[in-house]
Amino acid sequence: MKSLALLLAAAVASAVPTKHSAPSPFLHQVDNQTWVIGNELWNLTQGPTYGVKLYYKDHDCVGDAVGHYVSYNGAADNLAWNSASVARQGSYRGVDYIDVVFKATEGDMHWVIFSGLAGAYQYFVNHALPVLGEFRTLWRLDNTTFPRGKTNLRDEVLPPLSEYIAANKVQDETWLRPDGNGYITKYDFTAWVRTQTYYGVYGDGFGSWYINPGKDYYNGNQLKQELMVHRESASGDAVQLNMVHGTHFMVSSADVFPDGKMWGPWLWYLNDGSKEDAANKAKSEFASWPYNWFEDEAYHSRGSVKGQLVLSDGRPAANAAVFLGDNNPNKTALDMGSTYYYTSYADANGRFEFSNVRTASYGLQAWSNGSRIADVTTSFLHNNVAVKQSRNTDLGRLTWAVSKKTKIFQVGAFDRTSYGFEYGGAPFQHALVANCPANLVYRIGQSKTSDWCFGQTYLGNWTIAFDMPPSRHAAAKNATLIVSLAGYSSGASSTIWANGQQIGNLTSETPQLLNDPSLYRSMTTAGEWRYFEFDFSADKVLKAGENEITFQMTRNTTWHGFMWDSVVLEW
Repeated sequence: MKSLALLLAAAVASAVPTKHSAPSPFLHQVDNQTWVIGNELWNLTQGPTYGVKLYYKDHDCVGDAVGHYVSYNGAADNLAWNSASVARQGSYRGVDYIDVVFKATEGDMHWVIFSGLAGAYQYFVNHALPVLGEFRTLWRLDNTTFPRGKTNLRDEVLPPLSEYIAANKVQDETWLRPDGNGYITKYDFTAWVRTQTYYGVYGDGFGSWYINPGKDYYNGNQLKQELMVHRESASGDAVQLNMVHGTHFMVSSADVFPDGKMWGPWLWYLNDGSKEDAANKAKSEFASWPYNWFEDEAYHSRGSVKGQLVLSDGRPAANAAVFLGDNNPNKTALDMGSTYYYTSYADANGRFEFSNVRTASYGLQAWSNGSRIADVTTSFLHNNVAVKQSRNTDLGRLTWAVSKKTKIFQVGAFDRTSYGFEYGGAPFQHALVANCPANLVYRIGQSKTSDWCFGQTYLGNWTIAFDMPPSRHAAAKNATLIVSLAGYSSGASSTIWANGQQIGNLTSETPQLLNDPSLYRSMTTAGEWRYFEFDFSADKVLKAGENEITFQMTRNTTWHGFMWDSVVLEW
């Protein structure tokens, strides 16, 4: 606490905690726009917007960087704090804590500071946020103290600022490396939100981590992915993002938040840079959620939901993705974000369970996650799932209607991802789609799933060749070509042909093909899922013997295009 004492000694020496003070968390007001918060291990000077002078182990962890702040719509709107106070103080298991609230017009940012904890629990309560897509809290920290970034998918030194050369910039926040070998982009440090345990920036002697158990306040479903850490390209700051409502890889998100919507609490945690310690802390925090120390009636009003999904053909919906979201939804599961959301997967028998669900009415959705139901092209929705406090809502056996049509062929597992295709699910990297060919022929019964590439970006033809026995052709009537896209980046259009006859098209900027940035922002698994059905007269278009379905790319844009999930022909 020596650094805090130096900061305030001239004006408020008698009120300043020192290293020898009682180990109690504190809020100290310096003037009407400056406050100092912390405990015996760390302290932060909070101004009207930015939290700076973060002292931990007698070291300023912010230095010349920007510090801590809260913003929405990217960096366009930073929240301005007009007051600070102790909203609550108490003791949990013999440890003192205070809940410090910083108030802004849009809402309240809370720091729950426990004695002896290096870091603080944080949460935000909405009061007047506008309709928006991006909402975040973040740290911009000293880049020499925190030279490395870590997610559960990536752990490496952040690129040096000297390699961000203006002449090499190829798109937003993306540069060709000085040696011409690959790219530097912040999007490589993206990770899946729902499976993230801990992440942050660290170096020798210092680590700053976010631990977010109980992810019900995030927007989106199992396939929600977000940027976690990166190098700030203008200043070199080490950036630790907490995108509690993000849109980096979505078409758009325009959510209305009710007054009182709460994001968090999550833990911001400081240590000596030990990943093992951070992992152990995350394990403890996840086991402790929902937090018993947190005094909020709505937060603790929770129940559970269980049931069993069975397909209409009698099979259990093994390993299906299951989602509790908006009741009577008017948007996709990935786009939902106004309230609280829960994700799970069914077991081998189709049974699923959600625990610690906030009391409300939900819509239950499910879709194929590959595995034994990789052929299922339909989705499931069951509305009016009522969750009551301390009650288990048993939905019993739920029947999921599947297609009764005869399947002629399928390319790729139906799971809303590119897994199984060449490069599908590869480590995030910019421009990987450029490795996929302009022309491709996939032969049913001969080609492997991995012979189909995960994305199509070049002008050219991708053809699926398949044989039709005379007996099957004689029964052909109306056919449906199902096209499932794991993602799509605009500026690419395709015409779909069957034996030289046009049966459909995929046209950029039509309502179902608006831009998600997945392909050109390093994603290799998914962006925003799209589903199409193209009906045609099989008896007039198809023939006995060899047939072809062709996706002819007629318009392209560099690194943009189609990220594939599955292509199915049935009648």
